[in-house]
Amino acid sequence: MLDVTEIRSRFPILERQVYGKPLVYLDNTATSQTPRQVVEAIDTMYYNTKANVHRGVHTLSQEATDLQEHTRRMVAEYINAPSADQIIFTRGTTEAINLVASSYGTTFENGDEIILTVMEHHANIVPWQLLQRNKRLTIKVVPINERGELKLDVYRSLISDRTRMVAVTHVSNVLGTINPVKEIIAEAHRNNVPVLIDGAQASPHLKIDVTDLDADFYVFSAHKMYGPTGVGVLYGRRSLLEMMPPYQGGGEMIDHVSFERTTFAPIPFKFEAGTPDFVGIAAFAEALKFIQETGIDNIAAHEEELMRYATERMMEIEGMRIFGTAPHKSAVISFLIGHAHHYDTGMLLDKLGIAVRTGHHCAQPLMHALGIEGTVRASFAVYNTLEEVDRFIAALQRIAPMLL
Repeated sequence: MLDVTEIRSRFPILERQVYGKPLVYLDNTATSQTPRQVVEAIDTMYYNTKANVHRGVHTLSQEATDLQEHTRRMVAEYINAPSADQIIFTRGTTEAINLVASSYGTTFENGDEIILTVMEHHANIVPWQLLQRNKRLTIKVVPINERGELKLDVYRSLISDRTRMVAVTHVSNVLGTINPVKEIIAEAHRNNVPVLIDGAQASPHLKIDVTDLDADFYVFSAHKMYGPTGVGVLYGRRSLLEMMPPYQGGGEMIDHVSFERTTFAPIPFKFEAGTPDFVGIAAFAEALKFIQETGIDNIAAHEEELMRYATERMMEIEGMRIFGTAPHKSAVISFLIGHAHHYDTGMLLDKLGIAVRTGHHCAQPLMHALGIEGTVRASFAVYNTLEEVDRFIAALQRIAPMLL
């Protein structure tokens, strides 16, 4: 059993009030809150160990380098990567996907095909579309059924001898659906097609094992994992990373530079041009430590309890429409009250101290498929409580008659 009271004590922001009401933070899919130990790690770094990494023989630089590389090893352990040098630090999931699209995408030829799904975040759509500016590529899209699950029979039928990449989200940021990515990867590999998994919504909630998944690329962000903003991770299969050209040029990623020719550093540094956010990266280790000490299975079980309880109570409210009813889903509930605009619902909830997300959630193609413009989204984290869910339900019961 989790001691949620003790966990909440590590997050000072949860003591805030909004419009005179205690804050109930249910926007964790967008970004999670940060425990005190992560913030203290940032402070400590700035006060005691701020020096550029990998570039100095002096003590501060060596200490900063050790902290960054310690986090790299922790990330590798967290996702069971074969080695730490297959972990590349980026500014977030978005940059990690752009890196793969821009770099691995150089191998694509006119007429090649990319398979996405209708539930993808814009960050896993637009980078592939940008490739189409220079090459005549075809993007194929896997649809969903009425419960919000991918139609795997359609997925299999879309793979052809011109398929060069499958890119799919592990967990939908709108529907909460947990996709069978191991099965998706296996099917692609039977056709010699690499797979990129967007793990932004999975990494804070599920046990990730890239070796067991046999993933070619796996990407996620620190700020959704109780960590700092501006830090992301790309895991890549060694053979692919070594053959890919650099994404950006500059300092740190070189072996030797002359005006005639430049050679590049080995992975991971080949893809880490310039000064990284070494402070944020070092602090990310504390967020990973928090998750490991709490236990990812404990976190998942607690969040599932909150989601199931909230779903049952929400369906008691007249006019409630929940989008995403797959039996295998993460702690995300997207909904509308009747035909009320999502923005109106979100604003009224905010007045009652309830923080939710409204809009299309950077998933406009999915909204189009659902026949709506957007939803209200409530999403849970380890520090949320059943009492907060009750407050959320009471707020919905209060505002629903105003909206119907």
